[in-house]
Amino acid sequence: MSLSLAQGFAKSIAMTVLSEIGDKTFFAAAILAMRHPRRLVLSGCLSALIVMTIFSAVVGWAAPNLISRKWSHHVSTLLFMGFGLWSLWDVFKGEGEGGELAEVEEKLGADSKASNVRKAEGNKDDDDDLKKERRKVFTQFFSPIFLKAFSITFFGEWGDKSQLATIGLAADENPFGVVLGGVLGQAFCTTAAVIGGKSFATQISERIVALSSGVLFILFGIQSFLSIVES
Repeated sequence: MSLSLAQGFAKSIAMTVLSEIGDKTFFAAAILAMRHPRRLVLSGCLSALIVMTIFSAVVGWAAPNLISRKWSHHVSTLLFMGFGLWSLWDVFKGEGEGGELAEVEEKLGADSKASNVRKAEGNKDDDDDLKKERRKVFTQFFSPIFLKAFSITFFGEWGDKSQLATIGLAADENPFGVVLGGVLGQAFCTTAAVIGGKSFATQISERIVALSSGVLFILFGIQSFLSIVES
């Protein structure tokens, strides 16, 4: 394993674990796993996170080809420093403790009520056995639970701090190492959320996680600032 690959991997897995633990998608996976089969929730959430990680890494890898390497390096440095200060500011303001969990519970609760209404309306008209059999075959491949877990996670990550940080990291480090570290980090966090459930999620201090990720982002920013830009 080359030095650049190992460095990208180490930075990516550390950033991913600290960014995702206590995040909205982490709590969403934990709550969904309490209501639905864990296998479907885990596969849906993890698939979305893998797609998002690869997409973000590709965008970050393409950035130096669209703008100069020097400018992409400076942008990634500013991103790390900015996200670090953002996380520390949230800690000092005292926001976020339990807020993410409450927000996710409220959203999933609303989605659950809407789903129950649709099911009640559908059961009145659905009396065709052939349609039911076809639906069973279809849901084996495209389970509504899988699609729900995938969509909630994917759109929850879109534009999130961790996605933008992955783009910045891939612009400055080996993209293959970033993808590998990101995927392993996402797999660890998502599996922990699904297996541990809400009881595990509520034991996590969002402020401590935000403080740790803030310090890590700032360290990445300092390291990026001091590093030499390859032309």
